Amino acid sequence: MTTETLEDFYKQKFDWLPDNLQQNIGHFNVFRIEDCIGPNAKPVTYSRRSFYKISLMHGDNIIHYADKSINLSGTSLMFFSPHVPYTFEHLSDDRTGFFCIFTESFFADRFRGGLAELPMFAIGAKPVYALDETQDKYISSLFVKMAEELNSDYGFKYELIKNYVTEMCYYALKTQPSENVHQHADAKSRITSVFTELLERQFPIETPSQRFNLRSANDFAQRLSVHVNHLNRAIRETTGKTTTDHIAERLLSEAKSLLRHTDWNISEIGYCLGFEEPTHFNNFFKKQTQQTPSTFRNV
Repeated sequence: MTTETLEDFYKQKFDWLPDNLQQNIGHFNVFRIEDCIGPNAKPVTYSRRSFYKISLMHGDNIIHYADKSINLSGTSLMFFSPHVPYTFEHLSDDRTGFFCIFTESFFADRFRGGLAELPMFAIGAKPVYALDETQDKYISSLFVKMAEELNSDYGFKYELIKNYVTEMCYYALKTQPSENVHQHADAKSRITSVFTELLERQFPIETPSQRFNLRSANDFAQRLSVHVNHLNRAIRETTGKTTTDHIAERLLSEAKSLLRHTDWNISEIGYCLGFEEPTHFNNFFKKQTQQTPSTFRNV
């Protein structure tokens, strides 16, 4: 699994590179979907990107996101970070909408902790927001404004564009119940949040030589400088699951993704996920799914 760079994106979509690709302010661009499709359009590959992307898409589609497949119908607003691989499966040819792409450095002066401060770009976030007709019109207007500013000579156009992108993000959050936005009010929640981030930081696995190293509750406790019993208690009380459950679920998710989207052999996949012997990986996978890795891959 490779990482698609901005250069790859422009060469595959348009066979050209913009002049401002390497500017210190970071890169931003916005497109209409219908301008990027056609008989010669290349399929979108399942991979990570080195940039962020926000898409407003109309029609029926399936997004393959990490190990999940999400059915989309109607109008969908989607947020993608460089941390999670994805691709689209289009179920109709009449898709329309907009998308914009930008780098982390484009927002360097806006968020102290980076774009991960925004809930939709946080690790483990849900990427898709369903919009009704009124919401669709509002978000579409923001994309149009971004395109107009990008083509203008206004000296502060990039500041306006950042405002439009930020407005779009917070508007999307308003479409979801408020309980989906978590605040870490106590120490147990903070420990759980840091554990989750540390777990996710080891993924995705991109080469057979990359290894998943923090495999046990004790490994995480040592890294977090807390007693393993304290870590286990905090995670169980805040999530209802054990530390081991979370690790196993994430390992299984990555295993499914690698089995579906790479041609690595099963021994390579097991090794990069931290299993010293192929039989150990087979036993783990079968215990979790009641299938062997080979059966799962061939279904």
